[in-house]
Amino acid sequence: MMMLYAYPVDLETNPDGTITASFEGLPGATEGATREDALREAQDLLVTSLSIYVDDGAAVPEPPEANGRPLVYVPMLEAAKLALHMAMLENKVSNVELARRLGVAESSVRRMRDLLHESKIGRIESALYALGCQATVEVLEVV
Repeated sequence: MMMLYAYPVDLETNPDGTITASFEGLPGATEGATREDALREAQDLLVTSLSIYVDDGAAVPEPPEANGRPLVYVPMLEAAKLALHMAMLENKVSNVELARRLGVAESSVRRMRDLLHESKIGRIESALYALGCQATVEVLEVV
């Protein structure tokens, strides 16, 4: 299972000059005074939109083809949490079962899966490992 959590963003210039950002197939929209502001806001929107799937226990949708649109990357910690969520779904492992495997309380696993909760990356790595997965890092040049 390999997933790149980078989603193409749709940018639309409004009559007042602000830029609206939205993602195909995901709820919500945001805006910024400039393109850069809109892209920065889009990252927060993306994480919030994807957290809805995690909260609902549903599979996170794969990103559509970019077709020339700019990509917005999910931050590293949140991408690891999404990978953990998807690995748990794929392996049909509940919060309770993963907590047992890790020797922690079930509430710890819930926090590890919560995209809006600050967690230590090492704990997410351990949880992924307990599911037979390995997290890696790929560094890309900013364009």
